[in-house]
Amino acid sequence: MKILFYDTKKYDSVSFDKALADYKHIEIKYLETDLEPLTASLASGYDAVCAFVSSDVGAETIEKLHEVGVKLILMRCAGFNNVDLEAAGTYGIRVLRVPGYSPEAVAEHAMALALGVNRRLHKSYIKVRENDFSLNGLMGFNFHEKTAGIVGTGKIGAAMARICRGFGMKVIAYDVYENPDLKDFVTYVSLEEVLAKSDLISLHCPLMDNTYHMINRETIAKMKNGVILVNTSRGALVKTDDLIEGIRARKFFGVGLDVYEEETSNVFENRSNEILEHSTTARLLSFPNVMITSHQGFFTAEALEAIAKTTLDNAGVYEKGLETPNEVKN
Repeated sequence: MKILFYDTKKYDSVSFDKALADYKHIEIKYLETDLEPLTASLASGYDAVCAFVSSDVGAETIEKLHEVGVKLILMRCAGFNNVDLEAAGTYGIRVLRVPGYSPEAVAEHAMALALGVNRRLHKSYIKVRENDFSLNGLMGFNFHEKTAGIVGTGKIGAAMARICRGFGMKVIAYDVYENPDLKDFVTYVSLEEVLAKSDLISLHCPLMDNTYHMINRETIAKMKNGVILVNTSRGALVKTDDLIEGIRARKFFGVGLDVYEEETSNVFENRSNEILEHSTTARLLSFPNVMITSHQGFFTAEALEAIAKTTLDNAGVYEKGLETPNEVKN
């Protein structure tokens, strides 16, 4: 099988080349350019393409992939909201993803963001670099005996719940499907109760029609004053303009974001010498209680190893014509 990799960074090729030792039947070519309608034709002669969370795998791209004979789209990530599944089904192209590479990696990053904005670590680091050792503006609060609200208790949300429990927090959660493995220490409540009672709210749910902009002016109004909000899932879970409005109204003690709306052109790119088209990042970073990271929640050695193995396993499953729970369909 020949696979064309799009949007390849050095760490991608290193992790996949290492894993390829166990998949002799697979040949990979790496491209730095990302997948979009203009670059889809580069996949001519390949059986599959491998894309990532920021790739444009819309209807036009899929049509062009079909025209050059591609039958498989491998997403080396859990998210697939950037894939037009209806178009893929129309052209008989299978879409396989990596649903759970390292839940702990993302959950640990979520807690790092929560701790960072709580104790103002981003501000403290800059102050000390400038020989300012004063404590003004750095006061946080104990997580111990506070309430953590987990929205979405799949693998990542479950890992975050366990971390919060380790901090001595009371853990409540909302999910359409309750996780039986958490029932010994997590209390499931309504979303409204999570919003109203939590000192820390951490989002761990997929982006779907019913979760799009689930954090908005109305839901923010239901939150405690002085709450910490963390999002390591999908940027569009949060309506940015309403979040900024809430920050300006002093609703939040802190906000930690690894994802945000309009991040697509920024993801994993060095844009330090550019004038950015959108003001979203600048607007959010103008607040002293906001901490943003570069979509790096997944970025650990263990996660990259798991992504490579699962992606190549998915390719093997396709070759054998087998079914897999890693396949996503319309």
